Amino acid sequence: MDFSSKLLENAVNEMSQLPGIGKRTALRLVLHLLKQPTPQTEALAESLQQMRAKVNFCDNCHNISDNPLCEICASHNRNERIVCVVEDIRDVMAIEATSQYRGHYHVLGGKISPMDGIGPMDLNINSLVNKVKEGRVDEIIFALSSTMEGDTTNFYVFRQIEAYKVTTSTIARGISVGDELEYADEVTLGRSIVNRIPFENSLKNS
Repeated sequence: MDFSSKLLENAVNEMSQLPGIGKRTALRLVLHLLKQPTPQTEALAESLQQMRAKVNFCDNCHNISDNPLCEICASHNRNERIVCVVEDIRDVMAIEATSQYRGHYHVLGGKISPMDGIGPMDLNINSLVNKVKEGRVDEIIFALSSTMEGDTTNFYVFRQIEAYKVTTSTIARGISVGDELEYADEVTLGRSIVNRIPFENSLKNS
């Protein structure tokens, strides 16, 4: 792809590094931005810079937040004794969209995947185990995707906390095996949360 402007080429190259964005789509987006009023393009650039510089991770659940505690953890209307374990922020957003869950979350930041060089120490597992050890949790809900990596991560965390008096459950398999949580429709995901089953039962069915 030939460019008449080095500045245009640089912008396209940077845009094409985004997930699912090829060179042609990147060019279309960059040309669209060029046609917009300057203040609108500057506002986009400023918002991205502000996000990158100032975004935090919640001290309690590792969710993305503007403050030390995210809005969910800071809310007095949530049950902090129930913790839903998810892979990342997209899963928090998916479950929140169902309006069926009023507990807290714990964002692991990924799944155990030896093939990708991701082990337990690369995830936010220790802080979750500490919550259980300190007696701050009554129930852990495993809500990772039903993939081999998700099941491996669920089992690893379960083994770390099974000696403590905490209920463990997993979302019902209304979610197809191999599906990512963020792509499930809200009704199915909501029912999976409400109709969760004891985690030990999921081990017997594996």
